[in-house]
Amino acid sequence: MIEGIFTIDYEIYGNGEGSLRELVYKPAQRLRQIFRKRNARFVAFIEVAELERMDAQDTDPAIALVKKQIREFYGDGFELGLHLHPQWYNARYENGRWFLDYSEYNLCTLLRERIIQIIDRSIAYFQELLGEPEFIPFSFRAGNWLFQPTRTTANVLAERGIKVDSSVFKGGLQHQHKLDYRRALRNGYYWMFTDHADVPDPKGSLLELPIHTQMVPTWKMFTSKRIGLQQKAPSAAKTGMKMLTRFRDFLRFRYPLKFDFCSMTIEEMIGTVDTVIREDQQDPKSFRPIVAIGHTKDLIDFKAIDFFLSYLGEKGIPISTFEKVYDKCQ
Repeated sequence: MIEGIFTIDYEIYGNGEGSLRELVYKPAQRLRQIFRKRNARFVAFIEVAELERMDAQDTDPAIALVKKQIREFYGDGFELGLHLHPQWYNARYENGRWFLDYSEYNLCTLLRERIIQIIDRSIAYFQELLGEPEFIPFSFRAGNWLFQPTRTTANVLAERGIKVDSSVFKGGLQHQHKLDYRRALRNGYYWMFTDHADVPDPKGSLLELPIHTQMVPTWKMFTSKRIGLQQKAPSAAKTGMKMLTRFRDFLRFRYPLKFDFCSMTIEEMIGTVDTVIREDQQDPKSFRPIVAIGHTKDLIDFKAIDFFLSYLGEKGIPISTFEKVYDKCQ
């Protein structure tokens, strides 16, 4: 049995540039309308750190609209997940721009005390924003998918009551940040884990529902749609060494194509699902939750998303959330 889980990272650009109204509020509102039309819901991964800092510094006039929208999502049955780019917490705003603290780029490499501080702070802001002092997000996604080394952060998340992580993408490799999810290729569609997000542990306290990927020839990554989105986004200054390191990530015969409903063409999305359908026909008793990812800042082709949801409906594939599939994965 197949169920689709759509997740959207609710955030501006990674270097602090961009308008909340144009990159978050307006695209999320249109996506919400498309899903509500089909009585479906997605998981909104709210980047709490950036919102808290913008709120405190009053740097964007749309912050009130965004906070209202998040509360409306919550009241309307959309799942709210915790998404963190910890470099925001020590950020400073000077002369109309943000300067982020990249020494804290990977939450998992920080000291346990700092990890606890950041997670508790983010949940507290979430609770204040929603007016729900008991609210605990059901799911978590690490900034830039960096959930290695896993143990300490996973332990802190589980202690706070978070149940699901969705940071892993099978086959993922980033030399610069020492991220390596290649051994996850041996895993199924979901697994419990403890010490390593990409290594199953039946006694683990967190459930991994990875972003769905397919290993494809590397040249297939360079579509006009994907390149266009990359060119549209501003990027922090890159040294020659960083550029070389990123180039090394692509130096392999096959590369993980994420199930990204913002950057994929409609043909790619349908092809991804059709592959899973063929697997399901051979083994219909197994549960196959397929997690799609998107970013509000990349939401441009709403027509393709609407068509794709229609296609899933024709194939009898329901759209779900992490909360709804959790018990089925136990």
